[in-house]
Amino acid sequence: MPPLQRLRTATVPVALLIVGLGTLPLFSRFAEVTWLTALLVIVAAGATALRRALPGPALIVVATATSAYLIAGFPYGPILLSFGVAVHAVGRRLPLRRALPWAVAALAIVLIHTFTGPPGLVGLAPGSAWVIVPFTLGAARRLVVEAQSRERAETERRIADAERLRLSQEVHDVVGHGLAAIQMQADIALHVRDTRPAQAHEALAAISAAADEALEELRATLAGAPTSPGLANAEDLCTRLRTAGVSVTLTVQGSPAALPPATDAAAYRILQESLTNVLKHAAQRQATVTIRHSPTAVDLRITNPAPPFPHIDGFGITGMRRRAEHLGGTLQATSTSPTTFTVHAALPHATTEPPAPPFRAARLVAPPDSPVRPSPATFGSSPRREAL
Repeated sequence: MPPLQRLRTATVPVALLIVGLGTLPLFSRFAEVTWLTALLVIVAAGATALRRALPGPALIVVATATSAYLIAGFPYGPILLSFGVAVHAVGRRLPLRRALPWAVAALAIVLIHTFTGPPGLVGLAPGSAWVIVPFTLGAARRLVVEAQSRERAETERRIADAERLRLSQEVHDVVGHGLAAIQMQADIALHVRDTRPAQAHEALAAISAAADEALEELRATLAGAPTSPGLANAEDLCTRLRTAGVSVTLTVQGSPAALPPATDAAAYRILQESLTNVLKHAAQRQATVTIRHSPTAVDLRITNPAPPFPHIDGFGITGMRRRAEHLGGTLQATSTSPTTFTVHAALPHATTEPPAPPFRAARLVAPPDSPVRPSPATFGSSPRREAL
């Protein structure tokens, strides 16, 4: 039990005891105040110390002492404060089905005095009120606390789910792009190992560098580093793809003003994922990228030759669409003609911080004239599945 809670648990009985004994002489005109009367007040106040650990038994003890006090001829007085506290504790601490029998038993005990003397049956109403009101308040408080607890648990669950989803998306972006570079260089090395050993050695060195960089990015992602790349790095990304043998045409329209971090990061990730998919799936290794800036949004359009198999949304496209929708934007990835596939994203200038940790694209170092292009199967794909 926290120190503050322990203090409150101990303070309430002491306060009830002081009030009960201090006011007891005021009721001497109704009945003789004896040591037994004082003992009843002490027992009632002292039993409230058990209201958290044993709320039901504590209530019965308080009810018995209170009933004996009233049967002795004393009117309703401060001892009923102890009774009210005990009734409230039962409603607050116990589930309704368990609390009701204790409350009913306490009510029956307290109302005994109405059949043994004044005020008679007239005392049923006030006697019942001393049970009904505190019990209702305690039960209502319990319902409120339970609702708040459920809401906190649901909020924590949603946060945990969102974090898992964010992390999986970031790992996908980092590892997927790195593996694309590694697979490209591995195919090159296999193709030229007998005829051009020097180029094969260069490809193997590139594999080592790409793997090292991908691991570094993965560590940064898991560490939750605070910054992400943006569209200012778009030309560098396209250059790396061109080095790998992908013909990329980049057009920027409008004034590329400073974008909000969330929009900037999401736009870069969408561009990166789209170009990675071109590297892995396109019928021809070429893409046209158009970035259009406006005062309130940024528009991305990545067009490439359609893949030779039917398009089905995979994790990468789903992740891109989720990034866009998180900012209140839209993303469409579909065949715009029998031979063309287009990713079109419209992203408003969001003001929220990006949910993703930083990322640096892995290097793609392949000769432009390389006859090797990645195959979907190498990446664990099939004609009916989008890899990474």
